[in-house]
Amino acid sequence: MKIKVLGSAAGGGFPQWNCGCSNCDRARRGLSGFRPRAQAQVAVSVSPGSWILLNASPDLRQQLLRDPDFAPAANTRATPVSTIVLTSADVDSVMGLLHLREFQPLRVFAAASVLRILTEENSLVRCLERSSPPISWEPLALDRAVAIRGLECEAIPLGGDYPDYVSAALRKSLAPEEAVIGLELAHEGRKFFYAPSISGQSGDWRRYANDADLALLDGTFWTDDELIAVRGSGKTAREIGHVPLSGTDGLLMQLAQSPAARKSRRVLIHLNNTNPVLDESSDAHRAVRDAGLEVAYDGMEIELP
Repeated sequence: MKIKVLGSAAGGGFPQWNCGCSNCDRARRGLSGFRPRAQAQVAVSVSPGSWILLNASPDLRQQLLRDPDFAPAANTRATPVSTIVLTSADVDSVMGLLHLREFQPLRVFAAASVLRILTEENSLVRCLERSSPPISWEPLALDRAVAIRGLECEAIPLGGDYPDYVSAALRKSLAPEEAVIGLELAHEGRKFFYAPSISGQSGDWRRYANDADLALLDGTFWTDDELIAVRGSGKTAREIGHVPLSGTDGLLMQLAQSPAARKSRRVLIHLNNTNPVLDESSDAHRAVRDAGLEVAYDGMEIELP
């Protein structure tokens, strides 16, 4: 199983286009230890010439163009990308679907409630259904694994909420457990767990992270009040749907309390531009590494033999 990290930042990327915080300022100036990052995007493959995308980031077009593995064969109009699996209906997870509307057969897997949001209420995304051939929307069950392009894919409810853009009328009929999911992808005895958004409402993610050979986990914020400290106002990390990394009940502490088997490799992804972990010389970055975790970066490639 091959895993490519095409983007590793949270919404807005790093540096964020409209942010002048100290992290973004130093990244713009090209200072050492501040790697620019596109918005979170991961691709997975278990066979040559066939890739599955986990979510579809707003930066997807450029992310695909930068990597020759996603280029069409000469004199063809095709793509190695055949399938997309969505973990939520968040804008940063689905906006890239609009880059894939150019008359290309695609299958999109997501929880049934997420598919309803995209197909019943979002007129812009519905343009995908008018392509030829039309996009195929595939419901992803929460109670069993589904075979997807050589992988066994299991959806794990993580808690969390539906995006604010979902109407109150539709929201009432959606299953709460389908709002945000993690993905366990298995192939020939190897397991990869993907959870870029961990709300803390459910602790089930720890079991899957511990059982996986590789786990890409929510690294969005370092502290719960991070945005408030930087902006002077706003919501906490937990109110937005992300357990912070630090603190007595932070992700680092939770992982330390349930250590993984030696085989497990844990990597943080979906880092917000305000997160001090982005400064590779910072105490926060050092604490993450001392805890045995890695920090994802654009272009990172991992192979599970």
